[in-house]
Amino acid sequence: MRIDSIRVYHVAMPLLYPWRTAYGEDYVIESVLVRMGSGDLVGWGEATPLASPNYSPEWAAGVYILVRDWLAPRLLNQEIESADQVQAELAMFKGNNFAKAALDTAWWDLHARSVGKPLWKLLGGSSPTVDVGADFGVMDSIDDLLAAVAGAVQAGFKRVKLKFRPQWDLDMVRAVRGAFPDLVMHVDCNSGYRLSDCKIFEALDPFGLAMIEQPLGHDDLLDHAQLQRRIQTPICLDESLISPEKAAKAIDLGAARYFNVKPGRVGGITRAVAIIQMAECAGIPCWIGGMLESAVGASHCLALATLPNIKYPSDVFPSRRYFQKDLAQPELVLSGPSQMTASTESGVGCCPDSDSLARQTLETAQIGVSRGDL
Repeated sequence: MRIDSIRVYHVAMPLLYPWRTAYGEDYVIESVLVRMGSGDLVGWGEATPLASPNYSPEWAAGVYILVRDWLAPRLLNQEIESADQVQAELAMFKGNNFAKAALDTAWWDLHARSVGKPLWKLLGGSSPTVDVGADFGVMDSIDDLLAAVAGAVQAGFKRVKLKFRPQWDLDMVRAVRGAFPDLVMHVDCNSGYRLSDCKIFEALDPFGLAMIEQPLGHDDLLDHAQLQRRIQTPICLDESLISPEKAAKAIDLGAARYFNVKPGRVGGITRAVAIIQMAECAGIPCWIGGMLESAVGASHCLALATLPNIKYPSDVFPSRRYFQKDLAQPELVLSGPSQMTASTESGVGCCPDSDSLARQTLETAQIGVSRGDL
């Protein structure tokens, strides 16, 4: 399959309300979309590192420039017959997983469309319907949070995730657990703490959390392994899990009992599948994380969530959960209480709406000749 055109979009998607975490606040989600063409076929990919390098060392404007100037030209006019070949062509560029993921995911959508199969089925998914959870960032008050969690419980969500940061930590968990004693829930620290804060995590053990997500440094494994030996609650790696090689080291060290796998963070669908399969062999359950992508990126996450070793409700959200209107169509919706269903159409089953994409695009660039470009 010859890649004869690539178009890159740097977009800004306004949120309905601020998303507050241990690393800061986002009012707009900045993302990078890639339209990859081969003849009359088109595939779409997305990577969402956010506007500033707070979650990871990458940021959307930098990813856009890197894809435009270096990565996309590397693939242009190449005969790309496998996902491994995509990764091999990009391997000469160090790091920059989100940038590589934008192209890797676009290739997977293009490939799935070329063979006429839904992406989830092509990846080996067991069923198109998957369990998803409800997530809550830092709010203005505990009362606001309790009301939001109550709404999720009433809606039938099977678990909730609570953002956890200094001054929004133990008292917050105590209040939620007191109000919902049987609720499956976990906290996400977004690498906001250090090993010297161990007593905070020891104090969480009595609350029966499903896991503590990324409590320590964004690039750490050793301290996580030490912390896991000192607490009963399972640790889940997120930011630290950036490659199959890092996953193998985490397994050897005993740094976590769960893996959160985000295709953007690990370099695309190809490497995400490798990590999920590696974890399965090691007896470590996985779940799929999201970065508040549009329906394009979220649909890639949804396809990954159908794989057999996804054992915990994933972070894939309905479009209207965070955006007034998704820039892609069809929008993602719940297919049942705490469930979403991947498209039966070929590829990921959605693509940007041309008008919405135009309104939310900050800058765009065409690499190669495009047929019927937006």
